[in-house]
Amino acid sequence: MASSSTPSTPSAPSTPSAQSTKPARGGPVVTLEHVGKRYAMGEQDVTILEDVNLTLSDGEFVCLVGPSGCGKSTLLRIVHGLVPPSSGQVLFEGQPTQGVNLACAMVFQSFALLPWLTVLKNVTLGLEARQVEPAQQRERAGRYLEMVGLEGYEEAYPRELSGGMKQRVGLARALAVQPRLLLMDEPFSALDPLTCISLREQLLDIWGSADAGVSTVLMVTHSIEEAVELSDRVVVLSTRPGRVAEIVPIQLPRPRDRRQPEFTSYVDRIFSLIV
Repeated sequence: MASSSTPSTPSAPSTPSAQSTKPARGGPVVTLEHVGKRYAMGEQDVTILEDVNLTLSDGEFVCLVGPSGCGKSTLLRIVHGLVPPSSGQVLFEGQPTQGVNLACAMVFQSFALLPWLTVLKNVTLGLEARQVEPAQQRERAGRYLEMVGLEGYEEAYPRELSGGMKQRVGLARALAVQPRLLLMDEPFSALDPLTCISLREQLLDIWGSADAGVSTVLMVTHSIEEAVELSDRVVVLSTRPGRVAEIVPIQLPRPRDRRQPEFTSYVDRIFSLIV
């Protein structure tokens, strides 16, 4: 049963603070080949995505940006296997995928926590589905809750947490299954600016940490500044039907300063591709 009171503030993350720590890039993890998606709406078929080709390499942090309705979130779900493509195929480590890919994990914009479960139970949810032994579930959940700065909140319920803390739980839940590929769908868009800054820094630390177990990230964001700050490459999708309009490598050292002219130049370039 949850305690009637919880600690007033989350503990500091236990991950390294040097954002320049970065996993070495390896071979392809995900390859999209001529991926398209159509939906039947009444008597018409609406094309959301068309002929999308993209490869993510091990160790990359890639952001997807584009105008509203261009299929960014749909593409993320196709990569995960939650939604099947209407055409083309998804390869994971060179092999065609079918159904949900358990080597991926998703962090959602809406947190997607079950309100009747404690923080600990929310984090172990994916581990239970993978039939991990209960003792290992608790050990692994505790390790990742400590990593995201929520040690001591195991018995709290989602209603007792702030928005930023809920998203930390969602991140710990995704990390606990130790995915080869972490998928993130606008994870910071519902949070206040200060919390966003903290979580972006924490995400980079986790991505750069060998202890976290995840080296490759694909993230959807509507913020061009966020994409430039976080990613190795920014994939720009066109207006619906979404196609890869351009892929922009971000050749800036980390941590990145939004006030630098080079940073602003990248933002302006990507913005010009979307409008």
